[in-house]
Amino acid sequence: MPGSMFGTPFIAAPMAGGTSTPALLRAVHDGGGIGFLAAGYKSPESMVGEIAAARNLNVRFGMNVFVPNPDQLPPNAEAVARLEEYRRELEPEAARYGVALPELRLDDDDAWQDKIDALLADPVELVSFAFGLPGKAVVRALQKAGTTVISSVTNVREALAAAEEGPDAIVVQHGSAGAHSAAFLPHANEPADAPEARTTAELVARVRAAVGLPLIAAGAVMDAATLREVLAAGAEAAQIGTALVRTDESGARQVHKDALGDPAFTATALTRAFTGRTARSLVNEFVRDHADAPEGYPAIHHLTSPVRAASSAVGDPHRLNLWAGTGWRQSRTGSATDVVREFLNGL
Repeated sequence: MPGSMFGTPFIAAPMAGGTSTPALLRAVHDGGGIGFLAAGYKSPESMVGEIAAARNLNVRFGMNVFVPNPDQLPPNAEAVARLEEYRRELEPEAARYGVALPELRLDDDDAWQDKIDALLADPVELVSFAFGLPGKAVVRALQKAGTTVISSVTNVREALAAAEEGPDAIVVQHGSAGAHSAAFLPHANEPADAPEARTTAELVARVRAAVGLPLIAAGAVMDAATLREVLAAGAEAAQIGTALVRTDESGARQVHKDALGDPAFTATALTRAFTGRTARSLVNEFVRDHADAPEGYPAIHHLTSPVRAASSAVGDPHRLNLWAGTGWRQSRTGSATDVVREFLNGL
């Protein structure tokens, strides 16, 4: 889009766990958008390998990195006890598929420093961060290397904190977005006299009034009409995920793709059951059975990983994290290239 710092209003959201692939980057590029890869859950070597594969495609792209939470490395004794209790609660889930639960893992920072070092040694055009702020030193170092730095927030308070670090842009994620919330401030609600933003466009307008940085809207942007709304509210672009999960080039598990089109699923909910961090999923049996799951990311992610993998292997959608935004019914099949063009041609 003329005037946009990104050259397009369509940015494919980084979707960790294998959904974002070089093939998806290529398809999004061909439609007129920009794609993102996701470093989360990957080794630094795998991240570097995906960057090399993307470069071979000669497309614009970015990389998303999870910011570790030092407060959970390790958590306090009470939190550890609750995590151990949750592990015991998960044993029948593992027995259902004949798999073993791993021991509780409390020291995982997702190879944070090694990934930052790799992105400084061989810079990419765009790097975004989620689950926290990377720190001024990291922001400045990446910018000095020629990278555009993007932080993710969920409200005005977080946007103000992010702006203090000097990123080039901010992703503004509404609660309607699928998968993990980017929230990072404790009790990070708006002031009591400010009701929760009802839509992504409304949240963008609030953040736009508070900070002067370019904004990327995220959350339930499922068609050209909602894309127009967030652009009119002050966003430079929208970060779009759920609309792409079912596409041919998406690396999402087939059972996940199928569930998004299955009328048996009738709602989404915010849950900690799968990873210990709040995320929006289609409501399946696992979500209902573990509604009181504790906080504990990424420890719970590791605990449920074998159950989720086994559930997928047998085509059972009820023990799998079926990440989905509130507009999931509009998710598309076919090529991601056609999805991007549908959005852009409708502007």
